[in-house]
Amino acid sequence: MKLRATYAATAAAALTLGLGLTACGGSSGGSSASDAVCTLPDSGPTVKIGIKFDQPGLGLKDGDKYTGFDVDIARCVAAELGYSKVNFVESPSPQREKMLQAGTVKMIVATYSITDERRKEVSFAGPYFVAGQSLLVGKDSGINGVDDLTGKKVCSVTGSTSVDNLKEKAPKLVPQKYDTYSACAEALASGSIDAMTTDDAILAGYANQEQYKDKFKLVGGTFSEENYGIGLKNDAADCKKVADAIKTTLDNGNWQKAVDNNLGSDYEYNKKLNPPKSPTCQA
Repeated sequence: MKLRATYAATAAAALTLGLGLTACGGSSGGSSASDAVCTLPDSGPTVKIGIKFDQPGLGLKDGDKYTGFDVDIARCVAAELGYSKVNFVESPSPQREKMLQAGTVKMIVATYSITDERRKEVSFAGPYFVAGQSLLVGKDSGINGVDDLTGKKVCSVTGSTSVDNLKEKAPKLVPQKYDTYSACAEALASGSIDAMTTDDAILAGYANQEQYKDKFKLVGGTFSEENYGIGLKNDAADCKKVADAIKTTLDNGNWQKAVDNNLGSDYEYNKKLNPPKSPTCQA
């Protein structure tokens, strides 16, 4: 990745941006990883970034190691802004707006869909990915799409609207609710359910997990649009700089590396919408 010419320039840019120059203590972790897509500068300030800790392929904490597509995007953006260290903080979905507003984190990269309702409270730079609801089934399943779900047990997590949305298209499916997507994946692998549904990027992350390699397949394409953005506290200048950093990551090939490394090189994302062409600040 092409970084700024000198540390002075990077530090100045980051200090001007003002995105969280303090470490976040015991709830965080360092960002260096030998298999990370982007390398951070050797010197510079620190930034706190919120991610998911429990989404394989997107944001996953395993001991002191952080992996996933969102993690790589966060590192790439941080590197473009001149940060030498990222402290990752868990950002549960219901707490994201409050965490940004309180300054607990300065950015959130956590399958954070841009919506009009959320934009009333925070700003978004992006999109950096456009996901869509889809289906994950066993590799040898006869299910090829929504039309094949009559009488089939379909799982999503409690509190999610995914199965309800899907039931509008396949009213005779049999809803199954579990507490976590990991539990859905385990049930799918054991044959207790026939399919699981949520955003295709999340499903691809599970399909690419080592224990599920060659056991699952994504089917049916996508039937919604979820524009993932980087959330920030409302500040147009900061937001614009993050949007520019996303664009660089899209243009220099690191976005594609992040997809291939985390979601699988055979992941068939919506190529009409990805990679996103023009990330902007949406305040």
